[in-house]
Formats: sequence, C-alpha cells, structure tokens
Amino acid sequence: MKAGDNALSATMAHGTSARDTPPAPAKSRVGDVIRVAGGNLLEMYDFMVFGYYAEAIGRTFFPSSSPSAALLQALATFGAGFLMRPAGALVLGVYTDRHGRRAGLLLTLALMSLGIILLAVTPSYVSIGLAAPFLVVLGRLVQGFSAGAELGNVSVYLAEIARPGRKGFYVAWQSASQQVAVVLAAAIGFVLASMLSPAQMEAWGWRVPLAIGCLIVPVLLLLRRNLGESEEFEARTTRPTLNQIMQGLWVARGRVAVAMGMVLMTTVSFYTITAYTPTFGKLLHLPTEDNLTITALVGVSNFLWLPLMGALSDRIGRMPILLACTLAMVVCAYPLMAWLAASPSFAKLLLVELILSFFYASYNAAMVVYLTEFVPPAVRAAGFSLAYSLATAVGGFTPFIVTWLIGVTGNHAIPGAWLAFNALLSLAAALIATRISSSDLDKPE
Repeated sequence: MKAGDNALSATMAHGTSARDTPPAPAKSRVGDVIRVAGGNLLEMYDFMVFGYYAEAIGRTFFPSSSPSAALLQALATFGAGFLMRPAGALVLGVYTDRHGRRAGLLLTLALMSLGIILLAVTPSYVSIGLAAPFLVVLGRLVQGFSAGAELGNVSVYLAEIARPGRKGFYVAWQSASQQVAVVLAAAIGFVLASMLSPAQMEAWGWRVPLAIGCLIVPVLLLLRRNLGESEEFEARTTRPTLNQIMQGLWVARGRVAVAMGMVLMTTVSFYTITAYTPTFGKLLHLPTEDNLTITALVGVSNFLWLPLMGALSDRIGRMPILLACTLAMVVCAYPLMAWLAASPSFAKLLLVELILSFFYASYNAAMVVYLTEFVPPAVRAAGFSLAYSLATAVGGFTPFIVTWLIGVTGNHAIPGAWLAFNALLSLAAALIATRISSSDLDKPE
C-alpha cells in the first residue's frame, strides 16, 4: 500500500488543490453552476423521455408480434447506452483531466446533442426497415459514450468551484438539475397524454418531447461556451500526460472499484423511481396520467431533498448519511413494494415512491461529493466518471431487469428486492471506503 501511495503521490504531485487562489465572486459561481447544470439537465431529459415512451418507441423501431417483446427490446436499447459509459468515462475523462473541465463539458454536451437529435428524426421501421433500429441504437451508444463523462465532469467542476465548507451543497446541484429534467419530461408527457389520443401518441406524439430537447440544445451550448475554468485546475502548473493519467488510474484502481460499489444504490434507485415509473405504473394497471404525475412529484421531491441533504453532509459528514440510507433501503424497499403490489393505487404508489425518493436523494447528495473527495485529484474526472459509469451500466438496465423479473416471477414487488440487493452492495462498499480513506475524508472541510 505504501508503494502504491508513493507512486500515486509522485504521479499526482502537480494536482494539489489551489487553496491560495482568490475565491471567485458569488455571482460568478452561481452563473457557472447554472451553465454547467444546464447540460446535465439535457442528458437526463433525453433518458427520461426514452424511459417514459419505451412502449411506443419499441413498437416504432422494434416491431414484434408480442408487445412485451417489443417493450423489452426498447428497454434493452435504453440500457445499451449505459454499456458505452465506461468507454466514454475513460476517453472523455482523460481528455478532461488533461485539457480542462470546460473543454470536457463542451465536448460531452456536443455529443449528447447528436444522440437526442438522431432519435428525434429517425424514421420508423416501417419506413426504412432495419436502418431504423440501427440508427436508434447508434444514437443511444453515442449518447451513452458522452454521458459516461458528463456526470463526472459536472460533479468534479462543482466540487472545485465550491466555497470552503459548502462542497456538499454545490455538488448536489448536479443531481438536482437532473430532477428538473424528470419534472419537465413528465409535465410535457402529461400535457401530451391529455391532448392526444393513444394512437396519436404512438404514431408521433412521443417525438414531441424529443423535438423540444433539440430546440434547447443551441441555448445550452451557448451557455457552456461562456463557462469559466475551475480555479483549482487553472492553478496547476503542469498538465498530466495520457500515460500519467492511466498510471494514476491503475494505482487508484482499488478506490475506483469501491466507488463503483457505492454508486450502485443511487443509480438503481434513481432509474426505478423516475424513468421506470410510467412503465411500472402501467404494469400495475394505473392510468398514464397518474403515473406521469407521480413521476413529476418524485422529481420535485428529489430536487428539494438533494441540496438540503448535501448541505447536511457538509455539517455532519458524508458517512453517517451514507450508512443510514443504505440500511433503510435494505430494510424497507421490498416490504414497501409488496404493500403497493397487493392493492395498487395512485396514493400508495405516490407514498412508496416519495419514501424511496427520500432514501435516494439523501444518499446521492452525500455519495457524489464523497466520491469527489475519495478519488485522487489528478485523475478526478476520469476516476470518478469511470466508477460512476460502471455502476450506471448496471443501473441503466434496471427497467429491463425488473420488467423481465416481473414477467418470470409474476411478482410485482420484485423491484423492491432489486433495490435492496444493490443497497446492500453499496452499504458494503461504504464500509470498505471508511477503511481505506484518510481519517478526515468523510468530515466537512
């Protein structure tokens, strides 16, 4: 361990934090938070739209004699984007650690934009045959590649511009911006479901939210062009080479693996209570409008809890929140889902999801900022992104996995078991992290 630590220190000596640089004005920080979070919103908006309209997308691009088979094909395509995240995390994360946070954020946003545009304009299978599913999968892979580094780049940037003692609060806005996307996509979906017939929604209505996403792309690109570089990165006197970054990742591989384990609960729970809710609600025979309303309310709940719990983690430390939330999810997830599945209703689904929202948002607020402190500075973007994307490759398949498990078992409470299992893995990872961290790692600065 000593030798590894020495090698890591030598490789990363240039990456120390620049605490002597004058702090940026508060107004400048607020502007940078908005600019960086806006692109993160677009990433999640597109993923939410795909999740909400998985059935219609499945029938448009993956025709099948079985509706459930078409849905599973669409959900597999939704998950396929996550398989590209580790590659994107490595390639784009290394680019960001070498060329700067601003450069990395502009590149990931440009690639994400290509993904959403491709899905929005691709003709149906009936129109162009096999080229349709090919283009849709290609779009998901491009977007997954870019998303592999987007979340890590945003989190690292926010951590590096945060005021002393407020890092948890600042970094929480990365996830909070995603909740705006959840609410926005659900609200648009609710309006469309109210105005259009089911036949119209399936034929072309599901493309409307994607078209709206395409329209906001130029605005977001303009906002990020005016983004300032983080002072901590600018203060570095040298930039790491590709070889140094790869060496640093190898030395830090243990921390990356533990970080991946810690991310499992947040990514699995997030996609369960947001992207999967409209599909899950239909399986419970609840109306589409009700499911979208619940999804929007979950997004509002997440948005409120994330900065509050991020600020709390600045005061009491990250680890108490991490341990409490993983334990709560392990104990409560399946009983809650079983209670819901026994007699589904709008009120019960809403209550269950709001409880799970509290567990998710509280855990995520502490976990994301913890990882920015856990991963060594010189490989912070690449290491964080790689850990997060590896875990998200599992979480992104959650809609597919739980739909398949429900079909196999006939048990509509099975998503609770999947949540509890991943929370248990994250609990174990958090306990391991306490042993390999420095003594003050989980304390507020």
